[in-house]
Amino acid sequence: MPQPESVVPDAPAPVRDPLLTQEWLDLTFVHWAVDPDVVAPLLPRGTVPDTHDGLTYVGLVAFRMHKVGWLRLPGIPYFGSFPETNVRLYSVDSHGRRGVVFRSMDASRLVPVVMGRVGFQLPYLWSRMSVRTEGETVDYASSRRWPGPRGAYSRLTVERGERVEEPTELEHFLTARWGLHNAFFGAAAFLPNDHPRWPLYRAELLACEENLLASAGLPTPREAPVSVLYSPGVPVRLGRPSRSAPTVPHPRRPPL
Repeated sequence: MPQPESVVPDAPAPVRDPLLTQEWLDLTFVHWAVDPDVVAPLLPRGTVPDTHDGLTYVGLVAFRMHKVGWLRLPGIPYFGSFPETNVRLYSVDSHGRRGVVFRSMDASRLVPVVMGRVGFQLPYLWSRMSVRTEGETVDYASSRRWPGPRGAYSRLTVERGERVEEPTELEHFLTARWGLHNAFFGAAAFLPNDHPRWPLYRAELLACEENLLASAGLPTPREAPVSVLYSPGVPVRLGRPSRSAPTVPHPRRPPL
């Protein structure tokens, strides 16, 4: 496994011919530290856990997807705009590319869920969801419909705090991710993205009730999260997937 690329706050390579465009709005990032051995069996073949000071992280990320568009076409107002909540892990492939791996992607529009599952083999799940903002407080709610487990849910409430002028190394590690790794027709693929530098705010977690992590095959957190951040959002461009060369296989767990 080569040395991972440096963690950088700006996209290392612009996506000049986007496959998809979209906006990610009103994001809350909640993260817990875990031992890399816990998540290694959950990653696609060809990737291993990405670590910071010997630990890797599980992220619960809630936000609003806005105006998803194909190629350079305008974003779709209704079917392309919906709440979403992701459970994600941190990965690095045999090319040294850092990314994220999604264990679940709850979304409130059925058509994008089906397209994501069929077209990209991503773990999209159809859920009842809402995002409500009142002043500096944001409330996210989700309850899974299909394919299950039905009733898997999350309830997050955060209060936005002060602007993060200089993110820490860990905050850059958790948010400056320029692609995703996914098992794509039998091999690991890397889907790059680019967007402006994150505007980040510290956030207080006022409420957190969820079983999405357990439903995704991860341990239920026993301690408070190590990081809670908020961002008003960024416009995003996603490129075309490329293959990641396989590494030594690790034990597999059943897929979602």
